[in-house]
Amino acid sequence: MTETTRITSQKGRLDKVAAELFPDHSRSQIKQWLLAGNILVNGKIAKPKYQVKFGDLLELERPAVQSISVEPENIPLDIVYEDDDVLVVNKPQGMVVHPAPGHPAHTLVNALLYHCPLSTINGEYRPGIVHRIDKDTSGLLMIAKNDLAHRSLAAQLKNKTNVREYVALVHGKIKPDKGKIDAPLGRSPKDRKKQAVVAGGRHAVTRFEVLKRYRDYTFVRCILETGRTHQIRVHMKYIGHPLVGDPIYGPNKTIKGKGQFLHAGKLGFEHPTTHEKMIFEVPLPSIFIKTLNVLDKNNMV
Repeated sequence: MTETTRITSQKGRLDKVAAELFPDHSRSQIKQWLLAGNILVNGKIAKPKYQVKFGDLLELERPAVQSISVEPENIPLDIVYEDDDVLVVNKPQGMVVHPAPGHPAHTLVNALLYHCPLSTINGEYRPGIVHRIDKDTSGLLMIAKNDLAHRSLAAQLKNKTNVREYVALVHGKIKPDKGKIDAPLGRSPKDRKKQAVVAGGRHAVTRFEVLKRYRDYTFVRCILETGRTHQIRVHMKYIGHPLVGDPIYGPNKTIKGKGQFLHAGKLGFEHPTTHEKMIFEVPLPSIFIKTLNVLDKNNMV
């Protein structure tokens, strides 16, 4: 597939200009394509440091994407609730939700396909998936087993009528007992792989409540009013309290773990068929409990 853009108002290094012209791809991916000769300037291969001039024609020829075969896998599931329409699972930290380049197998979707039929609305790679949580975030997900259920659950997400509560361990001592973070999110202009608070971004609101303060950390409950990518992680960093263990938005030196200390502990929705209000809660994973116990002994105020 070829994407073509004629430069009329930009100049500078080719790698920087190309990243701006093809914003759906990360800077590192753009650089790889430049080195591989997949980006042409006026029909010729150019180095990343080439100085783009007004009127240059850039052509991006994306390599063919390797197809992913989504196969059912007999992977154990922590099923919290199940009926003919919906499934509620407690996803462990470290499991990817659905197949993607870099994670073609051993995902939650592979496990779900082995277990039961799923809705088809989200296509081949995300069957049944109504909402997602990050690989290193643990906790509750609602899964649609048919398209009728999927439409109902998706509408509830859109209308903000469902319940999604998380608990997180963050750096620093949060002073107010409660707060609301209302800040728009979008792709970071500095790093296309990250999200950031940006002017003109998508509306995003997170409410938080302090559960316990330590000398150097705070244990908080976060309630989502919207569900943007990395929302809690970016919002907490934005107010100066990044999540402990966050490999992207947090400091490098932090408490030992396997990723950010973030757990989707409470989930609520209206059942698609019976219209019953359903609420589910699951306890913290063991690594989270052990960490809090250590802080209780060594990091109290």
